[in-house]
Amino acid sequence: MSLARTLGIGLNGLNGQLIEIEADIGNGIPGFILLGLPDAALNESRERIRSAARNSGLPMPNRRITVNLTPVTMHKRGSGFDLAILLATLAADRSITLPADIVYLAELGLDGSLRPVAGVLPAVMAAVRAGYRRIVVAGDNQAEAELVAGAQVRSYAHLSQLLADYGADPAELKFRARHHSPRPRNTDWGTRQSGALDLAEVIGQGQGRYALEVAAAGGHHLLLTGPPGAGKTMLAERLPGLLPDLGDTQAMETTAVHSLASGGGLITALIRRPPFEAPHHSASMVALIGGGSGIPRPGAASRAHRGVLFLDEAPEFSAQALDALRQPLESGVLTLHRAAGAATYPARFQLVMAANPCPCGRNLGKGTDCTCTPMQRRRYLARLSGPLLDRIDMQLFVPALSARELALRAPAESSVLVAARVRAARSAASERLQRWGWVTNAEVSGAVLRHELSLPLATTAGLNAAAESLRLSARGHDRVLRIAWSIADLNEHACPTTDDIDVAIQLRQHGKGDVG
Repeated sequence: MSLARTLGIGLNGLNGQLIEIEADIGNGIPGFILLGLPDAALNESRERIRSAARNSGLPMPNRRITVNLTPVTMHKRGSGFDLAILLATLAADRSITLPADIVYLAELGLDGSLRPVAGVLPAVMAAVRAGYRRIVVAGDNQAEAELVAGAQVRSYAHLSQLLADYGADPAELKFRARHHSPRPRNTDWGTRQSGALDLAEVIGQGQGRYALEVAAAGGHHLLLTGPPGAGKTMLAERLPGLLPDLGDTQAMETTAVHSLASGGGLITALIRRPPFEAPHHSASMVALIGGGSGIPRPGAASRAHRGVLFLDEAPEFSAQALDALRQPLESGVLTLHRAAGAATYPARFQLVMAANPCPCGRNLGKGTDCTCTPMQRRRYLARLSGPLLDRIDMQLFVPALSARELALRAPAESSVLVAARVRAARSAASERLQRWGWVTNAEVSGAVLRHELSLPLATTAGLNAAAESLRLSARGHDRVLRIAWSIADLNEHACPTTDDIDVAIQLRQHGKGDVG
């Protein structure tokens, strides 16, 4: 019988599906036919596989080879099926004997080297969930694959090593692995780790510092407006340093996204620090939320999952790209639909936006120094639509520093001290919200705020009055309550007080209007 099977994993977003690779060797004109909706990279595997086999000393048979990847209705993409296809072909030719129930995830180099592929972590997770614990990967992917509990991982640097283990004649093999040293791989997958930036470096801006602390304590979104050079970017870049480390489940989710987006870069440990993504304002909607041809890939919003997405010069982003963030701000997930299929990625990030008051940045007070026309100012601020701003919990004006403030040498509070208060506040919130499965106050639903966590009417009287005068929407009303709970946690209150709610209203509305 000239038929053999191996196993691989096909990824649709972070969801993996077991793929059975069938190889048949028959009579007829020699050729290599690949079936099962392969993409361009997978179609090119035919030449990679032939060269790798020949340069390892065990060339593929010069006969008609048909390889089928099932289920055939699912689109297959990437080079991670190379090794599984080659082994199935050699087993069909009876050159080797394959052990059963092993999943193969590796790309082949022309010299027979096994190269790492993107998405190994979610692929191994899918294999283990499907009941297949034995996994073979490239040596550079071993540490990443071993992050999955229950996986039994073996890795190889070169194809000849694997073929020798599977019964190929050692006399025929070219043991290039002895001289093979893996090519150094890029370990930076685009996510900035900003924990080293200290809040003590920020001069003045007491309100901005406090807003940052509240945002960190509750996982709230934040808009910072003010003139150029006031410190908006400095504040935003120091938010990740105030956030606590990710728990096991959160770290696994975050690392899985970065494994898929890494392009084969090395991941050797779970990502424990909240990621920080700061795309340039020229980024397209696809770059921001994900997409591309074939199965959509994760964008900056998903790479910032459980961390911070910072949009500096927010009004310079396209209005379409900004409004695309409205849905994940509410749900914490992104589902991207394309002709080839749909993919769902987690996207529970903290959005921080920084904006000048106008294109020239001098539209302050009476605006006498501003050189922008009224039309330019309207167009600039109109990029931040009302529905988007309604989803931003806190909106703060960051004033320019005076010469006196710049000359002060008084030491400011460091990130270490603020982060300790944030951890205590988050611990209190997590204990309170445990029965609903939430971690931060920003995740609390409106129904719970109005029932199980409802406050006395005397406490919320000021909020109800402000809702009328400030024209707060129902969403804005709920967000003020969430901010108030975070302030209460920082103040070690059992529940928000009238003062906590008053401060929350100020943080919600302080960015509105001309504030000098």
